[in-house]
Amino acid sequence: MALRSKMLVAVATMAAGVLLAAPAGAGTGSAGGQSLGDPYYPADGNTGYDVKHYDLRLKYQPGADQLSGTATILATTTQDLSSFSFDFGLTAKSVLVNNRPAQFTSKDAKLLITPAATLAKSTPITVVVEYSGVPSEVTIQGEKDWVKTPDGALAVQEPHIAAFWYPANDHPLDKATYDVSIAVPDGTEAISNGVLASKSSKAGWTRWNWRSTKPQATYLTFLTIGHYDIRSSTAPNGQPVITAYHKDLGASTDAAAASLERTPEILDWESKLFGPYPFEAQGGVVPATGIGFALEDQTRPVYSPKFFAGGSNTSVVVHENAHQWFGDSVSVANWRNIWLNEGFASYAEWLWSEAKGEGTAQELFDYYYNSKPASDPSWQIPTGDPGPDGQFNSFAVYNRGAMALHQLRLAVGDDKFFEIIRTWTAQQRYGNATNEQFIALAEKVSGKPVYGLLSEWLFTKGRPVVATKSAARSFAAHTVTVPKSVAVLDRTHEILASQH
Repeated sequence: MALRSKMLVAVATMAAGVLLAAPAGAGTGSAGGQSLGDPYYPADGNTGYDVKHYDLRLKYQPGADQLSGTATILATTTQDLSSFSFDFGLTAKSVLVNNRPAQFTSKDAKLLITPAATLAKSTPITVVVEYSGVPSEVTIQGEKDWVKTPDGALAVQEPHIAAFWYPANDHPLDKATYDVSIAVPDGTEAISNGVLASKSSKAGWTRWNWRSTKPQATYLTFLTIGHYDIRSSTAPNGQPVITAYHKDLGASTDAAAASLERTPEILDWESKLFGPYPFEAQGGVVPATGIGFALEDQTRPVYSPKFFAGGSNTSVVVHENAHQWFGDSVSVANWRNIWLNEGFASYAEWLWSEAKGEGTAQELFDYYYNSKPASDPSWQIPTGDPGPDGQFNSFAVYNRGAMALHQLRLAVGDDKFFEIIRTWTAQQRYGNATNEQFIALAEKVSGKPVYGLLSEWLFTKGRPVVATKSAARSFAAHTVTVPKSVAVLDRTHEILASQH
């Protein structure tokens, strides 16, 4: 997945507000911080607590784009806490902390809360926020990420979306479980993550209740509202499968279905390579308008219809579902490590191409390695630390990331390579990880000194020298045997990166 270019607000401006000022009479505790310290997004996240569960009970009026409701947040304090904050862009009406009214104010998309008494360290707390607003009118850090559509809305973006529709500790470091309950006018569908726990209608409104029981990053929690055809089935492993296609997809409907309906087959294939599927449900959503990318929302990726304009496209389904392991279960410790998401998902596409006889991973490596001369500026973006402006660069992060993995595979052999991958997904399951941790694991499992190899591919500017005869010959002659899958892969990655 990729998205439009993200412009950071000035770091100095954000740094000025990193710590909450402790109010008079708040007790002996200290204020939680307004940043989790991500170098790419210093305004993201908050400290002083760890969220366990979000319960969102909402009501949405299409057309007016009016969202209202209550967020109940279960958390545990990580310090003696006199005040704390959430990332949030809508208007809070009231706040309770442990059933007592709390003082609150909003500034720079932070909801600042002062409880009636200091909260002791390691104490479970319950925070209830009633709120409302028009999400499409909200701007946070220069972004307008909630999309109002002709018949509903899309809360689908990366790395930010949560604060546009619920108060959150908005960074992958603080994962939680979710209940998302949303009431919409009868005849309108509302789709989110996980399992559809229940659905009911009353007085012209239908309430959809979705439940996610595995740890989930805030940006992976999505909401899609509109007129959809929803298909429910059961995967061979017994899990519920929910796919949804907007009723205005037109001629692309069948191509989209011919791709998404293969999700259980693709997940079964990926499970054999990457380890057991980490979540409780499967599926996907294709809206008619509103996004130009795909996003690996947990258990239920969302795909732009652009991916299916030229026919079926299993490559993007492989990519987004590989993210269920690489990005969703094993999430980045900070956004500098985005290669751990995109390089792995892109290499999954190469492996699928190889398995389907449409081009081997080596052929794809040769093609992409030779697609840009050494003088091309794309080679100057470090894959392992591309910067916020290069975070979703289709070549530097997606393709070069896949190339790095292929070079690791050649260096250690298939058996050790896939042992590294399965060990990685098992050890880091539901957690957060860094590039350096992956390199260390690769050396430990393989027993080979691959640090230099991966450091060159991930952190060294310039095109690495490759000793493969096919690459050298192809580049010298300016000819490459193009695998069948390249056209689809190129189109997929161009669309994925189109919002950058």
